Amino acid sequence: MSRSSSRAPAALAGGLDPWLLAGLLALAAIGLAILYGASGGNADLVLRQAARFGLGVALMLVAARLPPGLLLSWTPWLYGGAVVLLVLVALLGEGRGAHRWLDLGVVRFQPSEVAKLALPMMLAWVLHGQPLPPRWPVLIMLAVLIAVPTLLIGQQPDLGTAVLVAASGAFVVFLAGLSWRWIIAAGALAVAAAPVLWYFMHDYQRNRVRTFLDPESDPLGQGWNIIQSKIAVGSGGLHGKGWMSGTQSQLDFLPEHTTDFVFAVFAEEFGFVGVVAMLALYGFIIGRTLVIAGAARHTYGRLLAGSIALTFGIYVLINGAMVAGLLPVVGVPMPLVSYGGTSAVTLLLGFGLVLSVHRHHRQSMPGGGL
Repeated sequence: MSRSSSRAPAALAGGLDPWLLAGLLALAAIGLAILYGASGGNADLVLRQAARFGLGVALMLVAARLPPGLLLSWTPWLYGGAVVLLVLVALLGEGRGAHRWLDLGVVRFQPSEVAKLALPMMLAWVLHGQPLPPRWPVLIMLAVLIAVPTLLIGQQPDLGTAVLVAASGAFVVFLAGLSWRWIIAAGALAVAAAPVLWYFMHDYQRNRVRTFLDPESDPLGQGWNIIQSKIAVGSGGLHGKGWMSGTQSQLDFLPEHTTDFVFAVFAEEFGFVGVVAMLALYGFIIGRTLVIAGAARHTYGRLLAGSIALTFGIYVLINGAMVAGLLPVVGVPMPLVSYGGTSAVTLLLGFGLVLSVHRHHRQSMPGGGL
């Protein structure tokens, strides 16, 4: 392939990375098709999700054209704003049994989604221009920056989102060159702290863990979701039952079949082959994002893009393991497939930041951080 022909896809994409863009748009289109089937042909629901994708893609394209230097200068303000919004949620938030949303009159949104982007951006801002791997005083500062939004989200309570936000920050520290010795020590500390976490968990969260360990103890109550999900995944077999032919979802045995458990519907209808193909598409998006991160010439872009790639992977891992009964149900959606607006828009905006890193990778970065 000649150099001019290899540049053609990039030119068609307006200077953006065509492979990442194509992967994301393909995943969004597949997600809409799965949603249409899982909802029993509910066109209104699919159109609402398509409108959210349209908003997310528009924000992604705007973010892709912002130079990383400008993002760098905005980062502390964005992080501070996210923390203020989380405090407002604690004081004024609303929701069913949990305070996770802010109603601004014209729009109702979940500020914890803002923290998913603001936290890795803030840690990358701190590390930009610092010698790597970071030293003790910087590591303590990073730990505090991770703990503040994580604890605010955890008390809403929203354990799944708190885990994702903490993971997005931890990935930045990992990519900054933290030694495996410290990573293993942190993992051991987390395991040792499990009894303390159990003490502070709400009753419904403890019930989810108990149900995960023994779903058959309450098959018509707490265990219903996970039992039906495992039946759906297993009954798909090698090739699946066909689009809109899954009995678990179409006959309403499987709860939440358009949101948290939509991947179980996909596994039932498209089988093992479909699941492997879907995971390959996710892997392609993650791999392409890591390539962009590796090509970045500045620490800020490298850490930010790498963290977004790995956090996206954690979404897939947690949701996939959840519907297969390998992890407790924690309310983490399958990215760009589960029905939901705030999460999809935030994810696409995050990939807009990645596309910005790629589009401006030849530009020098101003000094920043500490």
